[in-house]
Amino acid sequence: MSLQGAYEADNIFARIIRGEIPSAKIYEDDDVLCFMDAFPQSKGHCLVISKTSQARNLLDVEAGVLAKLAATTQRLARAVVAALNPDGVVITQFNGAPAGQSVFHLHFHVIPRFDGAPLARHGGGMADAGELKALAAKIAAKL
Repeated sequence: MSLQGAYEADNIFARIIRGEIPSAKIYEDDDVLCFMDAFPQSKGHCLVISKTSQARNLLDVEAGVLAKLAATTQRLARAVVAALNPDGVVITQFNGAPAGQSVFHLHFHVIPRFDGAPLARHGGGMADAGELKALAAKIAAKL
């Protein structure tokens, strides 16, 4: 069952944390990493992950880690709003494959919404790396 199971140390987010896969980083400290989603649903779609926890989802995470993730998610959402001026912001977090989770490393999505702009499919097309880096810098400047 995808809702439960052993943490897989070679998941894509663990590999990003270890520097094995590049990402457009927005913010990083000892505990948390924020970066642009390579398969964005909207311009400015970014992710927040723990660098220390091996929680697969919200049901597994340690309370202290969750508190840091939640605070950073709020801080990132505020920076996204300041940088991109969206009409709304969706904060999502999936638990288990039937719920939409595709990477089994706890993560939060911050997805800006713009009136009249459709939301792309979750895990759809890959974005241009240069555009992601430019957006990351714009958002990081507002943190």
